[in-house]
Amino acid sequence: MNNNQVLSLSVADNQHEILMQLEAIIFASETAVSLARLKEAFQNTYNKSELRQLLQQLAMLQHGRSIELIETAQGFRFQVRAKYRNVITQVWPERPTRLSPTLLETLAVVAYHQPVTRADIEQIRGVSNNSQILRSLFDWNWIKESGFRELPGRPALLVTTPQFLNAFGLASLSQLPPLQDAKEAFMALDAHAPKS
Repeated sequence: MNNNQVLSLSVADNQHEILMQLEAIIFASETAVSLARLKEAFQNTYNKSELRQLLQQLAMLQHGRSIELIETAQGFRFQVRAKYRNVITQVWPERPTRLSPTLLETLAVVAYHQPVTRADIEQIRGVSNNSQILRSLFDWNWIKESGFRELPGRPALLVTTPQFLNAFGLASLSQLPPLQDAKEAFMALDAHAPKS
């Protein structure tokens, strides 16, 4: 083995070790891990662009496995691939939280039409709002107030939060599928709804 081959093996071993450290950090975290946090973990050895390249390599290592590395608005996390969710449901039937059609429809209206007022939601859905639905969305931190509409009574404007994006595995609102109407929005969100 010549010196170039030894150096090449050393670099490859070092890169593999860095990928394994990244994997361990993300796997051990209960929440998505931001690039800033990863940069901190590696004591600023890598800039955000270099970390993104390493994360792409880590994602490729997951190819053909039951888990995948995804980026959400709050950072990077591992999750079970969609095709294996049914087996998880069979093993832990109490784990999945099915979101009601009313809750998903309300959330879809906010996500696709934000900022909206409660009256806007009622008008788009064609039914009165259930205050418990909105309270749940606020409690889960999936929606928040973001200012007020300049109308009598100054109704609050509702928008989605980074926690909403994280729960649905989205990095930004631009990843929401296009839609033609509120019913399509409901079905699109239902397909991405968190199952745990």
